[in-house]
Amino acid sequence: MAQKRPFNEGKRHFKKNKKQKASVAEGSNEDVLLADVRRLLKDTKLAESAQQENKKDLPEQHSEIELSIHSLSSTGDGLALKDGQIYVVPFTAPGDTVIAKVFKHVPEESYTLTDFLSVKHPSPHRTETPRCPYFTQCSGCQFQHLPYTYQLAHKKTTVEKAYANFSSLPASSIPAVGDTIGSPLQYGYRTKLTPHFDGPPGGRRDKRQGRKVTWEEVPAIGFMRKGTRKTMDIEECPIGTESVQRGLRRERERVRQNIDQYQRGATLLLRESTERVEKGGDGDGEVKNGEEDVVMEGRGEYIHRKTCITDNKATSTEYVDGFRFDNPAGAFFQNNNSILPLITQYIRDKILGPASSTIGNSTAVSKPKIKNMIDAYCGSGFFTVALSRTFAHSIGIDIAAQSIASARHNADLNRLPSNSTTFIAADANDLFAAIPQNDDGKFAPEETAVIIDPPRKGCDEGFIRQLLRYGPERVVYVSCNVHTQARDVGWLVGGLEMGADDDEGLPVRRVEGLYEIESVRGFDFFPMTGHVEGVAVLRRKEKPDGAGSEAVAGVGVGKVDGAAVKEHNAVDGKVTTADTQAGASPSMEQKADAVTAEEASMDAAAEAAEVAQASR
Repeated sequence: MAQKRPFNEGKRHFKKNKKQKASVAEGSNEDVLLADVRRLLKDTKLAESAQQENKKDLPEQHSEIELSIHSLSSTGDGLALKDGQIYVVPFTAPGDTVIAKVFKHVPEESYTLTDFLSVKHPSPHRTETPRCPYFTQCSGCQFQHLPYTYQLAHKKTTVEKAYANFSSLPASSIPAVGDTIGSPLQYGYRTKLTPHFDGPPGGRRDKRQGRKVTWEEVPAIGFMRKGTRKTMDIEECPIGTESVQRGLRRERERVRQNIDQYQRGATLLLRESTERVEKGGDGDGEVKNGEEDVVMEGRGEYIHRKTCITDNKATSTEYVDGFRFDNPAGAFFQNNNSILPLITQYIRDKILGPASSTIGNSTAVSKPKIKNMIDAYCGSGFFTVALSRTFAHSIGIDIAAQSIASARHNADLNRLPSNSTTFIAADANDLFAAIPQNDDGKFAPEETAVIIDPPRKGCDEGFIRQLLRYGPERVVYVSCNVHTQARDVGWLVGGLEMGADDDEGLPVRRVEGLYEIESVRGFDFFPMTGHVEGVAVLRRKEKPDGAGSEAVAGVGVGKVDGAAVKEHNAVDGKVTTADTQAGASPSMEQKADAVTAEEASMDAAAEAAEVAQASR
């Protein structure tokens, strides 16, 4: 009788093709970790020959090893150096001496992944007592043992390294990175959590055979254990808001009582929603029937009644800068409302640029006033609505029809005139064709600023080429992944090389960069984690007197900012929806809650550990 394969306990059962090596996604945790490992090897002068001299036999898998932590990687893990090998140890601090367990060697890159076991001698930086009982087990947080000022300084370093490692720009083109803007709340800030539970062992087999799935016990409900695909039971999460924490307790009890109704595992939605009530008005301070979990917060003239929504199709409401935003509860919206007023004010202060500029020793040259804004990945209209009063005309663009419907609804809720704030469903790779450019100069590039807030993977080359062809005066790039942001900013500043042939078989020519970086800094949307949001402000380079603007080298002749350029095809002006576009850029709805680091931080182990875990 053939021996049955044992239940995998959270590990993967994938057949490996030894000839096929998994590709590393650009800007992924594994890619970022690899860049840090290579830099540390280089900085410590461990050249290849020296490494070979210092190498000893690597410790056996699952053996315990004592390590001294040298520095923190941009993934939030500690890096230790021992016998010519880098060891990656989570939940540590520079200066720690720790005991770790080896679980995977990557000999071709001279690093080893480990599990944290204990601290033998603590670092001077290890000053904080974690508030979470699951810290060092759950994959969600990395920094609860570190003071907040140290976290912010580390995230500044993360932004610096991102531009050094991924922008392909000379150091002279990268300004000094600003200090990281901290979150007003370091705990109790997350307005959305998505805990989950797995199906029972044998459940899929029973379902295939037509038998009812049975549960021997209530499964673990929570998040992934660090470095595995195994779910660990989480009863509380201190970075969630109070209403979300109450919702977690309520949902755990509901699942416990109704577990036999589930035929497989499930993901639970916990989304905060706010009702704003005037102080002294009807319902001020009252808890309605069935809302025993409501949380009351005083906010100036209003009371905010906060509840936790668990239905993906229900509508959640948030208030930011006095604006109201309604969204489907399961759709994307930023998960730390406390920092949103800081980032919107920062962008207001930066996006218009100075009223004049000076070139060399010459007299200040007046610049055209920025009148228009294009929000290229608008989602439900957060930036378009929040910044609308700064511009005469604003356009939000997204490929998802549902997102555009939400954006228009939010504009109506906030009484924004339809002749000044509009939304268009269009492919992000063809979006500038949808921008009206009338004879009166409306949305002329020299009077327009563009905001881009793409998914974690960043922009693709097609979008960058179109942005360079359009050539707006200013660009503000907001990103949940500073590493892909740095790559994209490098293209906007340094240009793009020749690409693959287009649909007609003609070569896509080099596009010259048009911009210089005015400023870049991080915003800490997710305290206690290694993630940092990046905001880069770019301005068009000044043109010397008499110089043209040959930004695009190709065939055919077009116009960019009034100067002759060569390009292959004029954009045809066609507006299309996501349903008709092959290979369209992801919408904001496809962003953080499924693929960004924000949700990944609560719902999965670091990507490098995930890739490695099949060997555990």
